[in-house]
Amino acid sequence: MARPSKPRRVCRMPACTHFYAEHTGSPQCRQGLLLSVEEYEVVRLLDYQGLTQQEAAAQMGAGRTTIQALYTQARRKLARFLVEGFPLTIAGGSYQLCPSPQGCLNHFLKTIKGEHIMKIAVTYENGEIFQHFGHTSQFKVYEVENGAIVSSEVVSTNGQGHGALAGFLFHGGIDVLICGGIGGGARNALAEAGIELYPGATGNADAQVESFLKGQLAYDPDTVCSHHSHEDGHGCGSHSCGSEKCH
Repeated sequence: MARPSKPRRVCRMPACTHFYAEHTGSPQCRQGLLLSVEEYEVVRLLDYQGLTQQEAAAQMGAGRTTIQALYTQARRKLARFLVEGFPLTIAGGSYQLCPSPQGCLNHFLKTIKGEHIMKIAVTYENGEIFQHFGHTSQFKVYEVENGAIVSSEVVSTNGQGHGALAGFLFHGGIDVLICGGIGGGARNALAEAGIELYPGATGNADAQVESFLKGQLAYDPDTVCSHHSHEDGHGCGSHSCGSEKCH
């Protein structure tokens, strides 16, 4: 059974929700396009207010990959409206309205002033990026402000495994996870928690976080560790997690 998607935070509902093209010499298209409220919000934040994707992600309580996907979907629908003349309606989706527009404004002002502190977690062992997310016993957590690391600490997972680690990171306020191998279930849980994922990374944890902040992190978004039944007697065998075997 599919898990429900995490609602995205929306600050303002659209003032106009129905749009129609004026056709010249051709019949009105009857098939309509539906733009979800969170797709509208992404376009409002990125194209109207001029926020970056990271700032929009922070305001909407979503990961940057989610913002990218919503933006791509929204732009395609807007292009079809302009080029093909389909009627466009803004409605529905998975969102929650901010209780206070002023609260949204304050959050936006803090974000653009650099007052939002990003938290990056790295699967960690002996200074290196540990290569199996579900078996990591520690994360190194970095606080980043204005693009620079201001603090870091190593935190224990207290023996929690695959299923609980996404919640552990979510409750720790983590925005970004850098790791080696990771399974599909954990990927889904992290996405629902609004945590950006950068798998397939290797090497010294501190150095890789610095590379991430410079936009130079070497990672593989397709890295998967699919064999998670080790407790049932199945080892990683011939599959690998990142560049190393799980064990």
